[in-house]
Amino acid sequence: MIKGTFFCIDAHTCGNPVRLVTSGHPILSGSSMGEKRVNFINEFDWIRKALMFEPRGHDMMSGAFLYPPCSENADVSILFIETSGCLPMCGHGTIGTLTAGLEAGLIKPKVAGRLIVDVPAGQLQVEYQQTATKVDWVKIYNIASYLAHENIQIDVPELGSITLDIAYGGNFYAIIEPQLNYPGLQDWSPDKILKFSPLIREIAGKVVECIHPLDAKVNGLSHVMWTGAPQQPNSSAANAVFYGDKAIDRSPCGTGTSARMAQLYAKGLLKQGEPFVHESIIGSQFVGKIESVTEIAGITAIMPSIQGWARVTGHNQIIVDDEDPYAFGFQVV
Repeated sequence: MIKGTFFCIDAHTCGNPVRLVTSGHPILSGSSMGEKRVNFINEFDWIRKALMFEPRGHDMMSGAFLYPPCSENADVSILFIETSGCLPMCGHGTIGTLTAGLEAGLIKPKVAGRLIVDVPAGQLQVEYQQTATKVDWVKIYNIASYLAHENIQIDVPELGSITLDIAYGGNFYAIIEPQLNYPGLQDWSPDKILKFSPLIREIAGKVVECIHPLDAKVNGLSHVMWTGAPQQPNSSAANAVFYGDKAIDRSPCGTGTSARMAQLYAKGLLKQGEPFVHESIIGSQFVGKIESVTEIAGITAIMPSIQGWARVTGHNQIIVDDEDPYAFGFQVV
């Protein structure tokens, strides 16, 4: 029998949901969050499915657990859960999780306004501003991000030839610029994103290999980013990120913004220190910046930052009982 009660704080980061699970944490083996992530996937993935999928969640649902720090210098650790899996890193999830955790008093920083956070993809430096009980914004200094593959050509049924780049910003992204068979995000409907993204992800994932050079556990093409002209006059660029089986990120996407900046830097289109205001499909914005340049196994990479905001929307108690035929969730694809 599997039964569980999970208390949660629900929030959104620039429009995309974040469910911070505050109880029911499974005890995970491993010394790092990367090892703990693998243990969670192998033994406790039913929790993710129960809390993220319908009828307790939905196609865009994203969440996280807070754990004690894995490193001596860290304040806290985060395990990410969402419909697409247990991600190595999630930018909007980090912003929403830290906002909800700080406002609820679940996170006690060693230094006010600063946090060091262990995540499966590595360690993050974080700054935040808090006014009274509310967190105004969170700035993540993300992990090293890089352009993994350039000018990959694939043939997509009903769409035709598409050229794309693949970049890493905590997850691997297929990045599609406007071209002959894709006029740009401003002229592309959400139903087309949902139709063609899974095909592009599957086809491109077979053409090239996406494996992090320093951590083979971080692998696979998981996200598809469509780019185009922004709605807001102060935005640098716009994007819509597809993830999971039929989800479009409502936020500008933190790891996606990191991947996009890495791609643009590699192509000479974005300079170190230059603000990059990235816009989502609903017009919300993250402010990104290339803080420094580094290398990963001989590959030129950037150290990006992403700043955004989140708001708490409610508190809830979720019950999972395997006598319910839909205890572990479902999807209507």
